[in-house]
Amino acid sequence: MSAEALESISTDDLMKEVQRRIDCAKKPEKRVILIGNILCFCFFFMTMMMIPFYLIIRRLIISLIRAIIINTGPPGCGKGTQAPKIKSEHCLCHLATGDMLRAAVAAKTPNGLAAKKAMESGGLVSDEIVVGIISEAVKKPECKTGFILDGFPRTVVQAEKLDEMLKKQGTKIDTVLDFNIPDEVLVERVEGRWIHAASGRSYHTKFAPPKVPGKDDITGEDLMKRKDDNAETLKSRLDAFHKQTQPVIDYYSKLKKVTTVVANKPASDVEKQIRNAL
Repeated sequence: MSAEALESISTDDLMKEVQRRIDCAKKPEKRVILIGNILCFCFFFMTMMMIPFYLIIRRLIISLIRAIIINTGPPGCGKGTQAPKIKSEHCLCHLATGDMLRAAVAAKTPNGLAAKKAMESGGLVSDEIVVGIISEAVKKPECKTGFILDGFPRTVVQAEKLDEMLKKQGTKIDTVLDFNIPDEVLVERVEGRWIHAASGRSYHTKFAPPKVPGKDDITGEDLMKRKDDNAETLKSRLDAFHKQTQPVIDYYSKLKKVTTVVANKPASDVEKQIRNAL
C-alpha cells in the first residue's frame, strides 16, 4: 500500500488495525512476544521522533507462526457454528473446499480452469487440482497467520498430498478438530438448520435461533434452507462420511494431531473444548 493510500485512512481505523494485530498476538500460538516487541519499538520512536503515523504502519512487518486447523465431522455436527468463532478468535482465514473451487473458477486461474474443464465434462476434480487451489489460497495475505481447512482432505491420499504440499511451503497441519456426535442427534440438528448463504453463518430454529426469525443477525438478509437438510438425505451422507472420513482421522491420529470435540453439547461448551485444544 502506498503512503498516499495510507494517508487517506483515518488514524482511528489504523489504530483499530494495530490493536487487532496486537490481539491476534495474544493467542495460544505464542506470538505475543514477537509482535509486542515490534510494536513497542515503533510506538517508542513515534513518540520520541514524531515520525508520521502512516510511515510507522507502512514499515510494520508482522511475522506470525501459522496455526493450521482442519475441521472434520459429519453434516450437522456444528462446524458451521464454530468455524466463524475460531476464525475470529485466532485471526485465521476459513477455507472451505467448495468456496475455493468456485473462486478459482471465477478468477480463471490455471487450476480454476482445469477444475472447470473437469466439472463440465462430468468428471471429478482431481486431488492435484484441489491441492493446487488450496496452495494458492493459503498464500493470500488474509491467511498469513494461518487457516481453517474445512471439507478437505476426505481421503488418506488427499491427506498425504496436502501434507506434501504444505511441507514444500515450510509448514504443516497443527491441529485436526474431530467433531464427534451420535448420528441420531444429527437428524434434529439438520432438519432445523438455516444458513446465511453469503457468509456461511449457521442458525438453528431450536438450538441457535437468529434474533429475527428467517434473518441473518449481522446483515439482516434472508436465511436459506439447504435442500438436502432432511433425514433421508442425511442418512446416506452419514454412511458415506463414516466410510470415507474415519481413515483420515486414523491417519492424523497416528501423527498425534487429532483432538476429539464432543459435539453433542451446547455450543458454548463445544466452544470451550475448542479453545482448550488450541
